[in-house]
Amino acid sequence: MDNIHEKLDLVKTEVQKAIIGKDEIIDAVLMTVLAGGHILLEDIPGVGKTTLAVAFSKALSLKYRRMQFTPDTLPSDVTGFSMYDKNTGEFSYREGAVMCNLFLGDEINRTSPKTQSALLEVMEEGKVTVDGVTHPLPSPFFVIATQNPLGSAGTQKLPESQLDRFMVRLSIGYPDPASEARMLKSQGYENNAEINPVLSLDEIIEAQRTVAALHTEDCIFDYISAITLKSRNSELLKSGISPRGAKAILRMAKSRAYIKNRDYVVPEDIIDVMGITSSHRITLSTKAKAAALTEEQVITGIAKEVEMPSF
Repeated sequence: MDNIHEKLDLVKTEVQKAIIGKDEIIDAVLMTVLAGGHILLEDIPGVGKTTLAVAFSKALSLKYRRMQFTPDTLPSDVTGFSMYDKNTGEFSYREGAVMCNLFLGDEINRTSPKTQSALLEVMEEGKVTVDGVTHPLPSPFFVIATQNPLGSAGTQKLPESQLDRFMVRLSIGYPDPASEARMLKSQGYENNAEINPVLSLDEIIEAQRTVAALHTEDCIFDYISAITLKSRNSELLKSGISPRGAKAILRMAKSRAYIKNRDYVVPEDIIDVMGITSSHRITLSTKAKAAALTEEQVITGIAKEVEMPSF
């Protein structure tokens, strides 16, 4: 376990070669990987979304593929298709872009709902079905999808059912002045940064198993349930946290505990991951919008109103 923690620190060091001054985002991505979840990066262009994905793929020894989603992207481009072989007289499977360990879907909201939905089975079950035949994806498998929150021309809003399949929603944001100066000086934010592989695929899978089995007291389960219940009854929300969202909170809390070198979950883990795991799963009420509140502000506030279990 100590050896893995040392390697996790090295992974962060390698990624920091390409992404400067965004340690919290790097930690969040690493936690999501260990929790076995998918990531939605919602941000403006040019802040390093693609660079972040490439850097992690190199540091984690992941087979990486990127697809630029456009209005004419077809579901078969994502999942693959069957092609007739005249020599054998049979159809053979031609794999799609998702047959990899880390799939980057760039500007996912610029493609059609039909193509967006092609990712649903992929993200939830780790497999694709083409012409009635199921093909398992490599393990581990992660999706990082990006979308630009500015401007809606030519975009198709992601449905709630698909948003709910992303374990976290993150925003890199602009760098601070000191980090931007360092970036300019070192020519950072480049996809060709010399990033060395640190963790193997087997080590990632083993770390995921350890995270999943992390000790959790019953009061932690009750605490998460109390927060989700309060979110569903809040006058600031039209819809609260789903059961899938509750599972995401628990998995990310376990991952945070593991990153912090603990073998048990504490309430602070829940509070820390609440915003990134839940803000995209809830719908603000008119009252919340009138008060100019964000989803993260509302859900974090609700969580803090619930009494923490004592340890």
